[in-house]
Amino acid sequence: MGKVERIVFLSLILDLFAFTIPLPLFPRIIEWYTVREISDPNGLLSRTLRFVSAVRGVFYKPLQNSQRWDVVFLGGLMGSAFSTLQFLVSPHIGSLSDKYGRRNVLLISMIGNILSALIWIQSTTFASYMLSRVIGGLSEGNVQLATAILSDVSTPRNRSKALAHVGIAFAICFCIGPPIGAYFASRPVPLSGALQMELNVYVVPALLTLVLLVAETLFLTIALPETRNTQPDKHDNDDPLEVVNEKSKAASAVRNVKERTELLRVLRKLHFLFLGIFSGVEFTLTFLTFDLFDWNNAQNGALIGSIGIISALLQGGYVRRAISKVGEGKMAQRGVSSCALGLVLLAILPHFVSTQPKIAVGLLRAAAVCLAFTSATVVSSLTAHASLQCDEGFDKDTGKPVAEHPELAKGKALGKFRSSGQLGRAIGPLLACASYWTFGPSITYAVSAIAMLTLSASMQTVAVLPGKAS
Repeated sequence: MGKVERIVFLSLILDLFAFTIPLPLFPRIIEWYTVREISDPNGLLSRTLRFVSAVRGVFYKPLQNSQRWDVVFLGGLMGSAFSTLQFLVSPHIGSLSDKYGRRNVLLISMIGNILSALIWIQSTTFASYMLSRVIGGLSEGNVQLATAILSDVSTPRNRSKALAHVGIAFAICFCIGPPIGAYFASRPVPLSGALQMELNVYVVPALLTLVLLVAETLFLTIALPETRNTQPDKHDNDDPLEVVNEKSKAASAVRNVKERTELLRVLRKLHFLFLGIFSGVEFTLTFLTFDLFDWNNAQNGALIGSIGIISALLQGGYVRRAISKVGEGKMAQRGVSSCALGLVLLAILPHFVSTQPKIAVGLLRAAAVCLAFTSATVVSSLTAHASLQCDEGFDKDTGKPVAEHPELAKGKALGKFRSSGQLGRAIGPLLACASYWTFGPSITYAVSAIAMLTLSASMQTVAVLPGKAS
C-alpha cells in the first residue's frame, strides 16, 4: 500500500465511522422529536408523519404498532433524501475536483460535514435536524473523491487492488459504527443540564461524529498531497509512465473515446439497477427479522455486523487477489449472482418460520453470507471498471498528462457513476417497502431474485470485456 493509499484509507475509516454511527439512531431520534412536537399539529414532524402514515396505509395496515412502522419508514425516507442529494451533487463535486484539485474540493466538503455535525448537536427541533441532514447530503464527497484520488495514484493493472480499500473501509466501519450508534440509542446521555444549554438528546454520538470529522480534516490538511495530473506510484517493479502509456495505447486500440463513453453509460445503468434492488433488500431485511422473528436491535445489529465482517474478510483476502485474474466485470457479475441466490433463500424462508424455525434461521444466515459476498464485490468492481475507462496517458518526453475527452475526466466520470448509484439508493428502499407491505416478503424477494438474475445475464457483455485494456 503506497503512502497516498494509506492516507486515503485512514481518512475513509474516520469518515465512514462518523457516517455509520448515526444510522441506528434514526428511529429513536424521530421518537424523541415526536414526544417533543406531537402537540403541534402544524409542525414539520407532525405533517411529515401524517404523510408517511397515509402512504403506508395505502399499502399496509398493521394490526398493531402502526406508529412504529411509520417511524421506521420515515427513517428510510430520511436515508432516501440523503441519497437523492448525493445524486444531485456528486457530478458537480467530481467536475470541481477536475478543475480545482481533489484535495481542495475534499477539504471544502469536509467543512460542510463539520457544519452538519454542529447543527445536529444543537438540533432540538425536527426541522433543524433535517437541516443538518440536508447539509450533510450536499457536502459528503469523501468516498467519491477518495475513489478519484486512488485512481490518480494507481496504475491500471493495480487499480482494482487500490480501489478495494474503499470497500474494506466500508465493511470495517459498518461493523464498528452501527453497534456504537445502537448503544447510544438505548442509553441516551442528555448533557443539557451540565452545559446549561438545550442540546439534542443524542449529543454524545453527535460530538463523537464531530470529533472524528475534525480529526479527519486536520489529518487530510497535513498529510494529503494533490494528486490530480500526477504520475501513478510505482508498484510491483512497474515503470508507471511506461505502464500508463502502454495501457492507454492498448485502450485506444480496443475502444475509442466513443466506445469508452458508451461503456461508462452502461456501467452507470448497471450501478443504478443493482443498487436500486440491493438497497431495497438491505432496508427490508430489518422488516423481515422484526416481522417474522421478532428480533430486537441487538440481534439485528449482530446480523448486520456479521455481514460487514465477512465482507471485509472477502475484500482483503479474496477480491484484491482474484480480481486481476477474473476481471472487474466478471467479479461484479459473480456478486450479482450471489445476491440472486441470497434473495431466493429469503423468498423461501417465510414458509419455514412457523413449522421449522431452525431451518428458517439457517436460511437467513446463508442469505447473509451471499449478501456479504455481494457487498464485497459488485460496487468496488464496477467502480474499478468505470475508473479504467478514464485513464490519462503521460507524454514520454515531457512527463505531462495527455488530456482526454472531457467526458472521460476522472472526477466528472466517477462523479456521474456515483450519482447513478445514489439514485438507485434513493428509489430502491421506497419501492421495496411498497412491495413488502403489499405482497409480502416471499413475493418481494422472489421478484427481486428474478431481477438480479436478469441483471446478471445482461452483464455478460461487460463481463467478457477486459477491465484492463490489455
